Amino acid sequence: MTSKLILKNVLAEANDTLNAFRQDTDQMLAFERFVDVATSTLQSGGRLLSCGNGGSLCDAMHFAQEWTGRLVRDRPALSAMAFSDSAQLSAIANDFGFDQVFARQVEAHGRPGDLLVAISTSGKSPNVIKAVEAAKRLGIQTVGLLGCGGGEVLNRVDVAMVVPHAERADRIQEMHIKILHAAIQAVETRLFPDLEL
Repeated sequence: MTSKLILKNVLAEANDTLNAFRQDTDQMLAFERFVDVATSTLQSGGRLLSCGNGGSLCDAMHFAQEWTGRLVRDRPALSAMAFSDSAQLSAIANDFGFDQVFARQVEAHGRPGDLLVAISTSGKSPNVIKAVEAAKRLGIQTVGLLGCGGGEVLNRVDVAMVVPHAERADRIQEMHIKILHAAIQAVETRLFPDLEL
């Protein structure tokens, strides 16, 4: 297979995934709920927390930095945190087990009124599941960005967005970052309606 054909196939798969998501009314409603919850969290002084593994943790970090920095418009910094500090992750994994790396950070940093965005392409990651469970115990709302049918995370979160018709992690992650960027833009528009794009 030639390089050009590989690229064409990748772009076609990405386009199919985007179209499937765009046409899924349940996912569009879940997106609106995600934006509602994120907006109300920030309006009330809460913090946006995020976690995931591998590429999903990179998406969680990207999500957090867009709030403290900016996506498109200059605006005040907003409180967001990804559970990505390598010292924290390795210390917790060593002392309590890898399945606790995010839950312990939720317990340390999360407060009622915050929002946890749990990102998992499979929905089966034990450490993401335990983070959601810890958030629930603390009265923290939860949003899941998922793939592969949503896995075990699906029925544990308040709002679930599941990338339809995608079983490959790369296609799912591509959709997740688009959802995150769109959510940031939508929340910014609500919080700062007078700012120009």
